[in-house]
Amino acid sequence: MDENTKNMLAGKPYRPDEKELFTLSRTAHKLCQEYNLLVDTDKKRNEVIDQLFPDHGKDIYLQGPIQVDYGRFTKLGDNFYANFNLTILDTCPVVIGNNVMCGPNVTFATPLHPLLAEQRNARMQNDGKFSDVEYGAPITIGDNCWIASNVTITAGVTIGEGCVVGAGAVVTKDMPANSLVLGVPAKPVRQLGEEDRIKNWPY
Repeated sequence: MDENTKNMLAGKPYRPDEKELFTLSRTAHKLCQEYNLLVDTDKKRNEVIDQLFPDHGKDIYLQGPIQVDYGRFTKLGDNFYANFNLTILDTCPVVIGNNVMCGPNVTFATPLHPLLAEQRNARMQNDGKFSDVEYGAPITIGDNCWIASNVTITAGVTIGEGCVVGAGAVVTKDMPANSLVLGVPAKPVRQLGEEDRIKNWPY
């Protein structure tokens, strides 16, 4: 792993156009395209997941289509389920616990860009290449979370175990365990507990 990639994973400024990262991202994008062309009963999907996410638990199911920056910088726990249109931008590590389920159109986005345009815009760098400089922060999702449809988890966020993140939420701050999380920006509305148990549940 070169120094630029190490800087990226550590949340330091890095160049996305450097050779190693360029190669890794193109490989991941190709694997995503391959996955998205396979029907959901094709066992070759498991082979693609093994290549795209080397660090994953058992019983992973991604409905597809999926789009991933690198994949190798994401850890998926056991029994991870994602509905349509999962997006993972793992310029920093994304760690997802066991028994996490995601609705359609969920995004995990670790990249960050400077707020000031003169730092954000691509320009000629010292090596004579035209490029921007980026940075990021990791995302961690605890065990037994449900991330509902159209949720965005932003850079640097940790969501505690047992949380339910309601549809359309944009999570910009850490959330305590066992919280019902709603809104834009998302907030922990209340703790989940016995009053949320469905009565006469047959299983």
